[in-house]
Amino acid sequence: MDSQKEALQRIISTLANKNDEIQNFIDTLNQTLKGVQENSSNILSELDEEFDSLYSILDEVKESMINSIKQEQARKSQELQSQLSQCNNALENSEELLEFATRSLDIKEPEEFSKAARQIKDRVTMASAFRLSLKPKVSDSMTHLMVDFSQERQILQTLKFLPVPKAPEIDPVECLVADNSVTVAWRMPEEDNKIDHFILEYRKTNFDGLPRVKDERCWEIIDNIKGTEYTLSGLKFDSKYMNFRVRACNKAVAGEYSDPVTLETKALNFSLDNSSSHLNLRVEDTCVEWDPTGGKGQESKIKGKENKGRSGTPSPKRTSIGSRPPAVRGSRDRFTGESYTVLGDTAIESGQHYWEVKAQKDCKSYSVGVAYKTLGKFDQLGKTNTSWCIHVNNWLQNTFAAKHNNKVKALDVTVPERIGVFCDFDGGLVWWTFFEYWDAGSKCCENTSEK
Repeated sequence: MDSQKEALQRIISTLANKNDEIQNFIDTLNQTLKGVQENSSNILSELDEEFDSLYSILDEVKESMINSIKQEQARKSQELQSQLSQCNNALENSEELLEFATRSLDIKEPEEFSKAARQIKDRVTMASAFRLSLKPKVSDSMTHLMVDFSQERQILQTLKFLPVPKAPEIDPVECLVADNSVTVAWRMPEEDNKIDHFILEYRKTNFDGLPRVKDERCWEIIDNIKGTEYTLSGLKFDSKYMNFRVRACNKAVAGEYSDPVTLETKALNFSLDNSSSHLNLRVEDTCVEWDPTGGKGQESKIKGKENKGRSGTPSPKRTSIGSRPPAVRGSRDRFTGESYTVLGDTAIESGQHYWEVKAQKDCKSYSVGVAYKTLGKFDQLGKTNTSWCIHVNNWLQNTFAAKHNNKVKALDVTVPERIGVFCDFDGGLVWWTFFEYWDAGSKCCENTSEK
């Protein structure tokens, strides 16, 4: 009995679930049916509007052509009426002259006859009938205003619903990745004059090849692109690659996506290594600022230990602390003494790399450069043969110079707002690019150091 009840309960539960599924499907069908009716009504309204627009254009063209025919009819009629009036006047004058000449033949007196003859001769000479052109000024032909709409009828007979646009084809050869910008170019497999615009989608990834389903970022969308090329600018290349795809849209529908294309976005992404920085520097990610109170608590403890057991080894700088415990990353000590330095957390071992540094306007002194890993914790940038830098000093007077191996080369340019560093490791060169801005535009200067 109990087992039968349990079985019956399972059957009831199964039937209830199935009924819910069927009811949900019925609701879906009703909603779909309602959508079909609404969408069909909307499409029919749009179809009526399109045909009304065609009718309106045809009526306008017809009215214009009728006016052209009527204007041509009026012009020719006026010309012929004018010529007809001239001919009637000439004929009337000629008939009067003919009647006068006929009567003159009956004159018996020689003197009167001679007088009449002279009058007839003068009137004949002046008669308009002899100066009148007997050729119509215009013809009755109106063939130049005839029409043949057979081609247009064929076009109208080909009217059909908008097709779905084909998928565009991205051309990797025409795509360009440079200066934190990506230019994507594509083409249609065949000409389609119904396309209204394109939609470009992109996303960053660390995987080469086809996009992966898992662990992928969402697609970013650029809509309403009118051409077959688009440039994304101001990007941050914080991934190895970017995926791109594009689709074409006409007035009614968007087509299929193009095959995705993966472009490599090479970039040197690094942060400042806080564990290597001087304690008087406050470091956050890619920013560094002077901190006069940095490490004071730790410094007093170290000095106490130094007083108890000093090794006697002199410090390279008068204000340095010889036995400060190292905070190690990459097996190096923290900078100390007068080497107010912080390293990047990524070493350059090959290739070409570029980055820019911008200082705040109230920054009094700073250096930007590159160095080998052997740079000591007491070494200052530009004062060793293993480091190169650009130094800016705004304390008393502006000083702008390049430094290497304790040698200084003054640079005859205005202290820039931004300093660009281009490190060609394989070529053994460091390029410095200086950017200065003003209202009229920008100015760029360059300086080169050889490793």
